[in-house]
Amino acid sequence: MAAPAGGRLVGRGLSLGWPSVFDALQGRLNAALGGLRPRGRLDDESIARALREIRLALLEADVNLDVVRAFTERVRARALGEEVRRSLTPGQQVVKVVHDELTALLGGETAAPELGGRVLLAGLQGSGKTTAAAKLARRLAAEGRRPALVAADLQRPAAIDQLEQLGAQLGVPVYRTATADPVEAARAGLERARADGRDVVIVDTAGRLQIDEPLMDELARVRDAVRPTATILVLDAMTGQEAVAVARTFEERLGVDGVLLTKLDGDARGGAALSVASVTGKPILLASTGERLDALERFHPDRMASRILGMGDVLTLVERAEQAASAEEQARLEAQLNKGRFTFDDFLAAQRMLRRMGPLQGVLKLLPGLGGLPEASVDEAQLGRVEAIVLSMTPHERAFPHAIDGRRRARIARGSGTSVAEVSRLLEARKAMERLMKQVGQGKLPSLPGLPGAAGGPPGAPGRTRHPGSKKKAKRRARRR
Repeated sequence: MAAPAGGRLVGRGLSLGWPSVFDALQGRLNAALGGLRPRGRLDDESIARALREIRLALLEADVNLDVVRAFTERVRARALGEEVRRSLTPGQQVVKVVHDELTALLGGETAAPELGGRVLLAGLQGSGKTTAAAKLARRLAAEGRRPALVAADLQRPAAIDQLEQLGAQLGVPVYRTATADPVEAARAGLERARADGRDVVIVDTAGRLQIDEPLMDELARVRDAVRPTATILVLDAMTGQEAVAVARTFEERLGVDGVLLTKLDGDARGGAALSVASVTGKPILLASTGERLDALERFHPDRMASRILGMGDVLTLVERAEQAASAEEQARLEAQLNKGRFTFDDFLAAQRMLRRMGPLQGVLKLLPGLGGLPEASVDEAQLGRVEAIVLSMTPHERAFPHAIDGRRRARIARGSGTSVAEVSRLLEARKAMERLMKQVGQGKLPSLPGLPGAAGGPPGAPGRTRHPGSKKKAKRRARRR
């Protein structure tokens, strides 16, 4: 992925940023629905019990009470309806109902405004507005736009300096004006951006610790001067019920076109995300999922609903994989897949591509069925040990792993600061991966090798999915030998 013109990429890789604010909610909802999934028949009591757990889970996540009531009533009506009762898999059908209603709660199919022309960012102080402006500029630059930033936050002393530092990292111009009037600063910045041929202008405005009349009057005057094509409210996802009140007031007094949620990687309750769209009727457009300037994602209600319910998010995973690998890398790995050959150079390239996609924990949580993976089950440090082992090999050894004998293993172990046993396990893992690639190339359903760094084994330890009778077959083969 290329850096914006005149700048460089900030941070390593792309953030998949599994929203930590939803971790507790995910566990509670999965527990509530777990008993329903395998059932062939449902009674009113089992549905009522699941709905009670869902209601408690949402309330504990700080979702607005009115929103919770409306959500559970919609789920109840559909879960008790004929569509579910006549289904061959009613338990799974109820889970689908919850997914559909959760998607609707997060915004559904609401049309999002085009983020071009003049974008006005508003919000309270501390919501992450200035950083969000830079993240949005970076994202638009990566899409081929020519953004500019206008510093109209004249209340916070360090706001302009912070915006200029972020703009310098991105290679995006920041227009500041020596004035105490934010309206004049916004107007002058727009004129300079127009003269420089910038096609998107992002205006960063002042916030307060709480909503007050001077703040709203000032924002209204800046809005009238800018005449934005999109007004985006920046909200801190960790503020819970207060975020709902803030969103409602900004919508009534200023008028907003959408919401940008920040701090979705925090450890507080995520009720704001589940309440804002329903209360304001405005879509959540973007979500900030980390501190890096590349940690800004388009918000897709259906994908987020799938993540919350532990169903994974394959579409986002595919998009991030495409961005993390160049066309040449993808073509080379595809060619090796077709050949059924997997060298340590391929192993290293695949691992580095995986690491560019973000934290391994976040990547795995996008895979269906791994949403509830505990944090302790993935050891990022092991990936570094794997890379050290591979880099301690000669180019010939990486290209022809079968040439690595006992003497070479000992040398590689010394060079990488690991043990001979760890080197041997990595060699076995590469063989398992090569077998998998051959099976895929032949159109067969493969068994899955273990991921280096996952719990239950040292770096590179292959975790094979065995057939229940495989141990007996192995004993019979041993007797024949």
